[in-house]
Amino acid sequence: MKQNTTIRKNRERRELTVERIVGLPARLAWEGWTEPGHIAKWWGPNNWTTTVYEMDVRSGGVWRYSLKADDNSGEEAYCRAIYEEVAAPSKLVYTDTFADSEWNIVSDSEMYTTVLFEETSGGTRISIVTRFTTNEQLDNAEAMGMIEGFTDAFDRLEKYLQTLMGGNDTMKNVISKDGTQIAYTTQGSGPALVLVSSAAADHGDASALAEHLSASFTVYNYDRRGRGQSTDTAPYKAAREAEDIEALIAAAGGKAVLFGSSSGAVLALEAATLLGDLVVKLYLYEPPFIINDSRKPVPSDYVEQLNSLIEAGKSSEAVEYFASEALGIPGEYIGYMKADPSWSKMEALAHTLAYDGTIMGTTQSGNPLPAGRWNIPHPTLIMTGENSAPFFHDAANALASLLPNAATHSLAGQDHSAIIMSPDVVAKAVVDFERRGE
Repeated sequence: MKQNTTIRKNRERRELTVERIVGLPARLAWEGWTEPGHIAKWWGPNNWTTTVYEMDVRSGGVWRYSLKADDNSGEEAYCRAIYEEVAAPSKLVYTDTFADSEWNIVSDSEMYTTVLFEETSGGTRISIVTRFTTNEQLDNAEAMGMIEGFTDAFDRLEKYLQTLMGGNDTMKNVISKDGTQIAYTTQGSGPALVLVSSAAADHGDASALAEHLSASFTVYNYDRRGRGQSTDTAPYKAAREAEDIEALIAAAGGKAVLFGSSSGAVLALEAATLLGDLVVKLYLYEPPFIINDSRKPVPSDYVEQLNSLIEAGKSSEAVEYFASEALGIPGEYIGYMKADPSWSKMEALAHTLAYDGTIMGTTQSGNPLPAGRWNIPHPTLIMTGENSAPFFHDAANALASLLPNAATHSLAGQDHSAIIMSPDVVAKAVVDFERRGE
């Protein structure tokens, strides 16, 4: 999942940094990196086997290992590293070198490596910083596929440790029409309900809501494409996300209820229109349409600006642009947001922000909603938080007026964060609507 991996090259310092936020606690990520029984399961590129001969993780200790392609192509690579600093569970520093089969060090092959483990709200940010003796060595390492190797290793580490945590027992996969792998969890019993997450969110953000809904539904909680354990396929098209939902509905038995929050509510609307009778009911929480002058519209070139920032490797700036222009957060508050651990998770998902902008289209321009865009005869409940900004209430009422079988409902004391902060309240509104048979 290279799109989830941050890569930086600093020629002045002769450094290559490969960074990923993995959905794992720092303690487990550290164990995966420092215990020989674990690291042999994931270290190295895909379709390569690692053999660990010695791993003495302490200052001055030695790590000896080899890498060999599973198809026996090429020669077996022998490596010998000496640990210089070990600060569990946050920092490893070692000098890695190539060696021959007798463990004699190959001259001029030193790679000074620092591995950092930083706990974030989305898991653990792992940074591999490799410093080379010369820029020629840096260029050669890149040409030999070092970036791809580390990216593959990150994928393998996350998958392996998720298995240890039981993640692979609960995280299943479906294949969308374009070959994209969509990862999802299921829990509960009853009619199938698919949770569609908002911008800058993965299935973890709705896990508490899924838990509350599972008493009444079989809940399918998934990572949208490009997020979490789901893969991605370029170029992006909003219709592909509807196909992802279609694949989930097929796995659920052929029909399902959709629940979407924020921009995910608009994706749910689009999917319901495209998928027809496969969707039997809709629950929408605060679709963020801007239909009047109750707040500043989103810039017309919003998606283009996001894509430019991502292409330039400016993930944090893309999140800041999203927060300012899409969420409408004043600049003086964004600095506080950056200090919160959740900022790092949003940075990891920044490449998908333009996806939600594409889904929203022109519906945040300050103009009335387009008549006829959503053809949905099925029961629809559009929820808002009592304390949310007026434009959310305006949007809900406007949407309800366009759909033939829609109702609105305000949740007392809630705001736009209710999915995470008050999932029990949101779930109760859904269950109450079900019981009324609306």
